[in-house]
Amino acid sequence: MEAVADLTTNYLGLKLPHPLIPGASPMVDDLDLVKILEDSGAAAIVMHSLFEEQIVGETLGAQAHVDSYTDSFGEALSYLPTPAEYQLGPDDYLEQIREIKLSVGVPVIGSLNGTTEGGWLQYARLIEEAGADALELNVYSVPTDLSDDAAAVERRVESILRNVRKTVKIPIAVKLSPFFSSLPHFAKKLEEAGADGLVLFNRFYQPDIDPEELEVRQTLRLSDPSELTLRLTWLAVLSGRVKPSLAVSGGVHSGIDAVKATMAGAHAVQLVSVLLRKGPKYLAQIRHEMSDWLEKNEYDSLEKMRGNMNLLHCPDPKAYARGNYIKLLQSFRW
Repeated sequence: MEAVADLTTNYLGLKLPHPLIPGASPMVDDLDLVKILEDSGAAAIVMHSLFEEQIVGETLGAQAHVDSYTDSFGEALSYLPTPAEYQLGPDDYLEQIREIKLSVGVPVIGSLNGTTEGGWLQYARLIEEAGADALELNVYSVPTDLSDDAAAVERRVESILRNVRKTVKIPIAVKLSPFFSSLPHFAKKLEEAGADGLVLFNRFYQPDIDPEELEVRQTLRLSDPSELTLRLTWLAVLSGRVKPSLAVSGGVHSGIDAVKATMAGAHAVQLVSVLLRKGPKYLAQIRHEMSDWLEKNEYDSLEKMRGNMNLLHCPDPKAYARGNYIKLLQSFRW
């Protein structure tokens, strides 16, 4: 009988049987789907985000919350959900964590999404008390103020992290965008501020413009494998050079995608779009493909493969900087 490759990994201090984790998505709102994810082999469950706007609305009252946005943006109300439109309110969110913890045996990772300290501290503590094994801080922010420099944006994130770190004992991962001006430096600052993990990357759902109606339209485009290369680059740059665990989010749609992410340095692989397209049971197929690839290529463990193509270990480190860019542009022919 052939030996089966060891896929165990350690993410955020959690020992997992393999790195495949359903990322933040509406699937967690349905307990039956959560159980299917566990039966399909999910190593952990990431809750969808509890938004800062929900917390502010709960704390200050809906009208005060609306007024604060109306003062800044004339038509802001039309772009924000009403309290009833959020799938789970703050109290329901905490109850859902409790229900999931009672229903499955895998770790549950809570998620907070916002840009200011606001209600983060209170709800970080409540998420921990509800039973979450770790917390993901999703710092989704689109700077629009001309006076807001890059250093100020980074300091806000660091301040949020430091204060949440003082508030909870569970591990904390920070979910980042790829648009920070010096991501390696910022990653090191987050390590110093107490991050146990970094998730690369948040996906921006940019709106579109209807030129006839003069309206900004909501758009939803699920990820595809072409988005993985950006993540591979930054995983490879950070792997082995910062202490926090690294997770990839976006662009992983197959076992070979997960292999690439691990080679670049990922400790965990978050899956969302592929499971929304093909169903939660498809996680088992990706795990099988990943395991099969390791066995065929004579890797007896994931640990031996992790990071073998990062900046520190790959045969051509310059390919992650300017080398690949220059070579491709100079070699292109019509």
